[in-house]
Amino acid sequence: MKQRAWRVAAAVGILTLTLLSGCAGFFVYPGSSGSGSGTGNYVYVVNQTAGTLAAFSVGTGTLTQVSGSPYALGFSPKAVVVDGTKYVYVSGYNSAGLGVLYGYSIGTGGVLNVLNNGFALASGYVENSLDVSPDGNWLLGLDANNTTVDEFLITSGTGILSVPAPVIYSNPGTGVITASQLKISPNGQIVFVALGLAGDVEFTFNSSTTSGALSATQNLGLTNASSDNGLAISPSGSYLYIARSPAATGGLAVYSNAASGGTLSAVSGSPFSVGTQPYSVAVNSAGTDVYVASRSDGKIYGYSIGSSGALTALSGSPYASGANVTALTMDKSGSYLLAAANGTASDLWIYSFDSSGNLVSPLSTAATGLGAVALATNH
Repeated sequence: MKQRAWRVAAAVGILTLTLLSGCAGFFVYPGSSGSGSGTGNYVYVVNQTAGTLAAFSVGTGTLTQVSGSPYALGFSPKAVVVDGTKYVYVSGYNSAGLGVLYGYSIGTGGVLNVLNNGFALASGYVENSLDVSPDGNWLLGLDANNTTVDEFLITSGTGILSVPAPVIYSNPGTGVITASQLKISPNGQIVFVALGLAGDVEFTFNSSTTSGALSATQNLGLTNASSDNGLAISPSGSYLYIARSPAATGGLAVYSNAASGGTLSAVSGSPFSVGTQPYSVAVNSAGTDVYVASRSDGKIYGYSIGSSGALTALSGSPYASGANVTALTMDKSGSYLLAAANGTASDLWIYSFDSSGNLVSPLSTAATGLGAVALATNH
């Protein structure tokens, strides 16, 4: 169902947000707070319970904690994203329950430098999920208000955010909305949001405009008791993958035409059986295999992707993981799968792949803090 996207009118020369609340306790590494240069291979994990941001360098199957990590945020984080090699953005809420969004530049060795002298880049916004457009111009947030997608223009060279333009969406189905995850397609033209029991909404996105033209064009409403939790898009943009719980009525749903703006069509056999609670999903860099974490049974499931998009379980699947896997992502090199599992002390896991795409037993694990809820890598 197509709807008109409402937005805040933008003035000529977008004003920087009023700086409201500080980032108490954040470690500021001596150095520039401007444009980042994180050219290494890093992963950043936010811990909701501990209120920290942990940073690790990814080596040859190893995880090495970055100097100063974990960083005390001074607020409870919910989402994290990396803008290429330059900036890390974290959203959450402070002790007063006010939503905040902070930014950090990536320095030498993956060390983070707080932007804006430690003041929030945005206040009043709690984003459950964040993503950056491929051109690095836009930060999109799936607001916890279960009503809007928030568009932030990223100022080149500083990482400072513009006044956001909230884009309202309608319930795509009949279930209760739980804003879960937002993903931008590799070509930057399509945006998908997973909304729990309500289903999903597809937007077209014109990132080349100064206002960021974002408009809802297609819905995937759910008719059963399933909940759409996690999203991934194949590198080619051909397929959309949705982690749909519980497995009894869901699984791993696969749709074609993910980045073309055409009608989303379920591939033959979709949804595919996955454990008990499919929650997060990631596609390898080659687009040949897809992995989905089942949160409640502590396993990751792997599938090869056929020419028609149909999935075949990999020979070694499922693979052991930590309890309560909340997020999966590929590292910068494409050689490793990283998993955050907040039900175990060692809550960051790193896997490599064999020649058939099977995950190799965790090469290393690390403790990032308490309550890992999201992770992101530079690229």
